[in-house]
Amino acid sequence: MFDRLSGLLAPPPMGASGGESFWVDPHISAQLLRTHLDPDTELASRNPAFMDESVRWIREVCPPERFPRLLDLGCGPGLYARRFANAGYAVTGVDFSSRSVDYARETAAQEGLAITYLCGDYLKADLPGPFDLAVMIYCDYGALNDEGRRTLMDKAYRALRPGGRFLLDVHSLRLYDDFRESRTWEAFPDGGFWTAEKHLCFLANLKYPQHTTLYQAVVMTEKESKSYYIWNHCFGPEGIRQEAERAGFRVLKVFGDVTGAPYREDSQALAVLLEK
Repeated sequence: MFDRLSGLLAPPPMGASGGESFWVDPHISAQLLRTHLDPDTELASRNPAFMDESVRWIREVCPPERFPRLLDLGCGPGLYARRFANAGYAVTGVDFSSRSVDYARETAAQEGLAITYLCGDYLKADLPGPFDLAVMIYCDYGALNDEGRRTLMDKAYRALRPGGRFLLDVHSLRLYDDFRESRTWEAFPDGGFWTAEKHLCFLANLKYPQHTTLYQAVVMTEKESKSYYIWNHCFGPEGIRQEAERAGFRVLKVFGDVTGAPYREDSQALAVLLEK
């Protein structure tokens, strides 16, 4: 038991993809959707006021009259997509979670919004462009490994028409500098976020070189053990510029977040507006 537990809790190699995918797990995806829809937490989505301000600002810098066809990468349950549609964009959303996409489709139908939702991995899916504007919000880009980020940036570039724009946000180098490692565990006799079964959950926040962090959850039930990894790569303006320019984009401007706040060295995030 000691050797088994030690192996499960050992830090994985940087960028390892051996963790279980929780986006399609029936129990976890239901918990994630509930978290997305909770206006009092930002564990899965920004708060409603932030999203409203974000869409207002995006409409100013990329007005739907000039950038009508919008691609929402990692759209989740459609919280941003609905706002974009109401702001005048023709929206296509892509997400890996069928539960979130089902909710997004049902909500759009109830509200009479003509939003196209695609369920699939945006690293593999055919994106039905050309689009005028693509967005990737909530720092999802930094959760991808090096290869995944190259693939995503290339696919976004190909999906846009000449002159199209791509807005994304990432965690900053200040967040990486302030990051503190920790290890905790908790017993859940009645089930919890990761499983409905009785289980132990061991959580670790780990700091790696190259501005990378890991949130690791090891879940042990009486029948099995599973590990879940959430990686995050942090960026400064120069790092994100290099990855964007490698794909062919040019950087229009760097901001502190997707509401257009000014970027400062102590910002915990940064947003970048790119042009093809």
